[in-house]
Amino acid sequence: MKDIFIADLASLEEGKTFDSYFLVLARQQRSTKNNKPYLNLMLGDRTGQLEGRVWEPGDPRIARDFDRGDTVKVRGSVARFDERCQIKVEQLRKAAEGEVERGDLLPSTTHDIAVLWSKLEASVESLQNGDLKRLLGAVLADEAIAGAYREAPAARGLHHAWLGGLLEHVVSLLGLAELVAAHYPLLDRDLLITGVLLHDIGKIYELTWQAGFDYTVEGILLGHIQMGVDLVEKKIAALGDFPPRLRTLVLHMILSHHGKLEFGSPKLPMTPEALALSFIDDFDAKMRAVESEFEKSEREGRSADELTGKVWSLDNRQLLQTKRWLGEGGE
Repeated sequence: MKDIFIADLASLEEGKTFDSYFLVLARQQRSTKNNKPYLNLMLGDRTGQLEGRVWEPGDPRIARDFDRGDTVKVRGSVARFDERCQIKVEQLRKAAEGEVERGDLLPSTTHDIAVLWSKLEASVESLQNGDLKRLLGAVLADEAIAGAYREAPAARGLHHAWLGGLLEHVVSLLGLAELVAAHYPLLDRDLLITGVLLHDIGKIYELTWQAGFDYTVEGILLGHIQMGVDLVEKKIAALGDFPPRLRTLVLHMILSHHGKLEFGSPKLPMTPEALALSFIDDFDAKMRAVESEFEKSEREGRSADELTGKVWSLDNRQLLQTKRWLGEGGE
């Protein structure tokens, strides 16, 4: 049972001993400036991650049979270096199977997966284009695909990087797509909805989430855009009589949804639906990244007057939480 989380450690008194379970996200052998060896770990749970240091790696109380992706039980204390929290690891052992719940170790969506999935299915059911409806029905009827779709993160770290993150991101985009399609009659609403549901589907193969979030070998070599195109092409081929021009438009949205060649899209968006998809996809990812930074600032105890640190995914800019700043500072 886990009762101390990463988010709790900042409030602990420095040097106070605690016991807890963590997921090993990284393990490296390093040396101090005086050439004394130590073990540097990145430890995580569903509330975040924190650096851990084993200053006596030869201590018999420190297990050696663990690696990245393993769950470990740690006895340690909070230390601070350059105003940053660290875990000084005094004892460590590999946890037994079932000793701690997976949901305590990996961040998960705060939304109800069943509710999100119902919203996704309702969008499919609302389509007027029978061919697009058949395609999406065939994709979601595949239990291996549907199960991974419900579990997968949307990214390794930039946005929606938690269990259920992909589904949460897609359902958020569905809401944006409905608003945009209603505002611009030029758009084919059914085609835009289809692009939303399929644009990131390759991530169920690109990413792994069994022990932390990372890329599969295939994901590194091919990327989720190519993997998504392959998946959709196979489903279309299995339907047998899918309109060729509609196939081209669906695949174009997957291939172009990153918006720019330098962002990894093999093609630039060249249809109204592909352009709209690339904009709302980028917008949703950026707004969720902003929200995550504000949540992080509050966990770290920053005052309303403080800006966040520089955010790499937002061109290294700092951010100010407008509502919090006005509420505490007045107008």
